[in-house]
Amino acid sequence: MARTFSAQLSLRTKFIIFIGAIISAFYLFMLYRTAVFDEKMILKQAEQQARMLYKQILLTRQWAADHNGLFVLEGKGVEANPYLELPEVRDSQGNTFFLRNPAMITRELSVYAKKDGLGHFRVTSLKPVNPQNAPDDFEKAALNAFAEGADEIIDVDNTDLGRVVRFIAPLRVSDSCLGCHARHGYALGDIRGGLSITIPINWAHELIQRNINTLIFIGIASILIVTVALFLMFESLIVRRIHRLSQAMDSFPEDPPEQYLQPALFKDELDSVSSSFVLFCDRLKKSQDELLKTKAQTHLSEKMASLGILTAGIAHEVNNPLGGMLNCVKSLRENPGDRELVERYLPLLDKGLRQIEMIMRQLLNFGRTEPLNNRKVGLQVLFDECIVLLSYKLKNIQLETSINVAKEYLLDAEALKQIIINIGLNAIQAMPEGGKLSIRCHESADQLVLVFQDTGIGISTENMPHIFDPFFTTKGVGEGTGLGLAVTYSLVQRMNGKIAVDSSPGKGTTFTITLQVTENSTYKGD
Repeated sequence: MARTFSAQLSLRTKFIIFIGAIISAFYLFMLYRTAVFDEKMILKQAEQQARMLYKQILLTRQWAADHNGLFVLEGKGVEANPYLELPEVRDSQGNTFFLRNPAMITRELSVYAKKDGLGHFRVTSLKPVNPQNAPDDFEKAALNAFAEGADEIIDVDNTDLGRVVRFIAPLRVSDSCLGCHARHGYALGDIRGGLSITIPINWAHELIQRNINTLIFIGIASILIVTVALFLMFESLIVRRIHRLSQAMDSFPEDPPEQYLQPALFKDELDSVSSSFVLFCDRLKKSQDELLKTKAQTHLSEKMASLGILTAGIAHEVNNPLGGMLNCVKSLRENPGDRELVERYLPLLDKGLRQIEMIMRQLLNFGRTEPLNNRKVGLQVLFDECIVLLSYKLKNIQLETSINVAKEYLLDAEALKQIIINIGLNAIQAMPEGGKLSIRCHESADQLVLVFQDTGIGISTENMPHIFDPFFTTKGVGEGTGLGLAVTYSLVQRMNGKIAVDSSPGKGTTFTITLQVTENSTYKGD
C-alpha cells in the first residue's frame, strides 16, 4: 500500500536552502570585508598622496624661500601682494615684476591643482597676515593640536565637492623664513601655521561601487552554479537512491527489493542502509513463512481438538446402529437358511451403514485440511452440516436455529465452518448443567450477521479482555486448548469481519459476528 505524505519540504530543498544560506552569508561577509578593505585602502592611498603633496609643497616653498621669493612679470591676472614690504620692482626697461612669496606661490599652485581635480591646499594660521588664510573649524582644532605636540591631523569629511580627505601638518620657521616672519615675532623652529591639504575621494567610491557590483555578480553566478551543481549531485547521489529505496519498501513483499536497488561503484552509507534493508526483508520473509506455517498448524490443531470433542458425542450415535447391526449379523449367522430373517435384517443393515457413512462423511468434511480460498457456498447447507455435528454434543441443551439466507456467496467455507463449530462448542461447554443455545444468521445491507447466544455461566469482567488471547482458557485440564476463540478471531479478521462479545456472569454470552459479503467478496489471504 502506497504511503501518503502531508505537505512538506523535500530533503533536497532543505539541503539546497541550507547550503545556499551559508554561501550567501559567506559572500555577504566577503562583500562587507572587501568594501571595508577597499575603503581603508583608498583612505590610506589618499593619506599617502596628501603626505607626498605636503613634502612637495614644502620643497617648493623651501626653494622659493631660499631664493627670497620669485618675481613674476606683470600680466593679466597677476597682481601685487599687498601684505609684502616690497610687493613689486621695475627694471631699466620699465617692466613691472610682482614678488611671489612662498605663501602666495602655494595659493596659486592650489588653484591650478583644483582645476585639474587633484584637490587643493593652502597655508593657514591662527595669526594670519592675510585674512583669507584664516582657519576653518578643522584647521583651528589641528593648529591647537600642533601646539600640544601633534605631528599631523587626518580626517574624512563631506563637503559640497563630495567626500574628501583632510590633511594638515605644521609649518615651522626655518632660517630662510626669518627674513619675512621675524618681524611677526616668530623665532627659528616656531610653528607659524599649517599646510592644509584636501584630497577628493569620490572617484574612489565609484571604484569601490564597481568592485562591489562585480563581486555581487560573481557571487550570484557562483551561488547559481553551486546550487545547480548541488541539485544535480544531491539528485544523483541521494534523492534517486532514496526514491529507489522507498519504491523497494512500498513494493515489498510483492516484489523483491533487489530489482529496485542498484549497487554503487563506491559504497557509502546509503548502500549500507540498502544492504541492511535487503537483509531485513530476507529475515522478515522467513519469519512470515514460519508464522504462516505456525498459524496453519494452530488452526489445524484447534480443528482436530474440536473434532476430538465432537467424536465423544458422535461415538454414541455410531455405537447405536453398530450394536443393532452386530445383532443382525449374529442372528443371520445362526440362521443361515432363514430367508425371511435375511429380508427383514438386510434393510436394517443398509440403514445403519448409511447412517454411519453420513456421520463419517460429516466428520471428514470438517476435519479435511484445505487451502484457504473463496468459492460459491450455500449457507443453508453449510449451517446444516455444522448443526448436525454440534447436535452430537448436546446434552440437556435446547438448540434453536434461524438461518434466513438463501443466496450463495463467495466465502471461505472451511474457515466459516470452523468459526461456527468453535463458538458452538465454546457455548456448549459453558452450559455443563444444560441450557439453551440459539444460532441465528441473516443478511443486512451486504453484511452477513451470525449471532450465537447461550445461557451458560458467562464471562467475568477480568477475563473479558483476554478471551481471544492464544492458550487462554478457564476450562479444566483436557477440556480445552485455549485456541478456539483465538483462531476464531483470526479467521474473522481475515474474512474482513468483526466479532463482538456481550456477556454477564451467570446470565450467558452472546457472540455477534459481522462479515462483509457480496457476490464477489474477497478476503485477506494468509
